[in-house]
Amino acid sequence: MKKILVTYWPQGGNVETCAHKVKSAFGGDSVLKPLENITNDDLQQADVIVAGCSTVGAETWRDTMGNNQWNKFFANLDKKLIFNKKVAIFGLGDQVLYADHFVDFMAQLKEEFQKSGAHIIGKWPVKGYNFKESEAVEGGYFVGLVLDEDWQTEFTDTRIKEWVNQILSEI
Repeated sequence: MKKILVTYWPQGGNVETCAHKVKSAFGGDSVLKPLENITNDDLQQADVIVAGCSTVGAETWRDTMGNNQWNKFFANLDKKLIFNKKVAIFGLGDQVLYADHFVDFMAQLKEEFQKSGAHIIGKWPVKGYNFKESEAVEGGYFVGLVLDEDWQTEFTDTRIKEWVNQILSEI
C-alpha cells in the first residue's frame, strides 16, 4: 500500500475530528499530522497527500501575516517535494449560512497544489448538497470530498468511507 499522509488545518473542532476519521478509514500506513507539524521528510516520504481544510475567507487567504497555516505552508514549500504526487482534498463548510460561497477555499487549495506540480484526485459529486455557489465545483463535481458538520452530520461517516475507497482505487 502507498504511504498516505493526512494533514489538516485548522486544529481543533470539526476539521480535526474529520481528519481523524479520514485517517482511520485509510488505516494501514497512513499518517495523520496537523499542517503546522508537517516536515519536508513527511512530504518526501508520502506517496499521497490528503489535505483537509475549512472554509476560509479570501481576506484571510491573502493576509500573509495572518494565521492561515495553508498560506504559510505554500509560501515555504519546496515544490519538488510534492511535484507529481497525488493530492486529495477534503473540506468542511456550512451550506446554509454560506450557500453563496460553499467550501470555496477548497478551490484555492487545489490551485496551490497544482501550481506546485501535484495531481489532484478524489473529485466528489455535488448531488446531495443544497447550496447556491461554490468555487470548488468543476464540471458538476467538487474538487474533493465535502463535509457539512453543521447540517449533514448523519452523512459524514458514509461519505468518508466512500471517498476513501474511491481514493484507494485512484492510486
